[in-house]
Amino acid sequence: MNITMIEAAAARLRGNVLRTPLLNAPLLDRIAGRQVFVKAESLQVTGSFKARGGWAAVSALPPGTPGVIAMSSGNHAQGVARAASGHGIASVILMPQDAPQVKIANTRAWGGEVVLYNRATEDREAIATRIATERGYALIPPYDHAEVIAGQGTVGLEIAEQAQEAGLARADVLVPCGGGGLSSGVALALEARAPGLRLRTAEPQGFDDMARSLAAGERLRNPALTGSVCDAILTPIPGKMTFPLLSALAGPGLVVSDSEALEAVTLAFRHLRLVLEPGGAVALAAALLRPDLPDQVICIASGGNVSEDLFRDCLTKNP
Repeated sequence: MNITMIEAAAARLRGNVLRTPLLNAPLLDRIAGRQVFVKAESLQVTGSFKARGGWAAVSALPPGTPGVIAMSSGNHAQGVARAASGHGIASVILMPQDAPQVKIANTRAWGGEVVLYNRATEDREAIATRIATERGYALIPPYDHAEVIAGQGTVGLEIAEQAQEAGLARADVLVPCGGGGLSSGVALALEARAPGLRLRTAEPQGFDDMARSLAAGERLRNPALTGSVCDAILTPIPGKMTFPLLSALAGPGLVVSDSEALEAVTLAFRHLRLVLEPGGAVALAAALLRPDLPDQVICIASGGNVSEDLFRDCLTKNP
């Protein structure tokens, strides 16, 4: 993986994804006690940054590939399904039974054939491999895939440009982290284009495998596979490809509680009019609520595919 792959992905993505804005709200700055900039990937096509990695991976497939299969709780699912439809090929998306219904419905709307599984008792990699073999489809995993990482890294290219425009030479860049595809891609882009910006991962409490792994210097598993409202970033263990990259390039990981993530969902809507899902708001939660951060931070709001009921409850409980 290198900056050349990310730049090549950016060229293929041009005209097929959005250049999302970098936002700032003075009232959020006041709450945080620092200047907080928000990279609004929740406004991306399909509602998350995953549209980038999905398109990058599908657009790099050999000609004649009949279809693709992906594993996802919903955001990678939609990104791959959209990209496959855009390239005229089939897609099968393996999704957990407890994925939000809005994500399942939207994946089908983008043309994906959804296959549900039990994430607590079934091995999604084994199921995906079997289907890929039976159908001759290309497997596009959610983070351990070079072209997926390159596609997500285009977020970092944009942050580097937008930070320069905003006069940000030094800042921490906080990134919601599951398996590490977005984090590692952004870290590679920042290393090449904005070395004064330091990447830090953000995760929900109890599912902070990346933060613990970075501290330990080895890949550590989460004790559970379910149990957080941040469904978009619940992964069992850091990626084999992504962990070495982040070990070399990232600062210490940050951890927030579910209640803090939900508070950030409310504050993003109140002060930026952004609709975020809890997993997409963990970096903002850390930016707003953690004292041990620099005076300027950039956080990625990675996704906005939240169910109406959860969003309504969140706003009601955090008046």
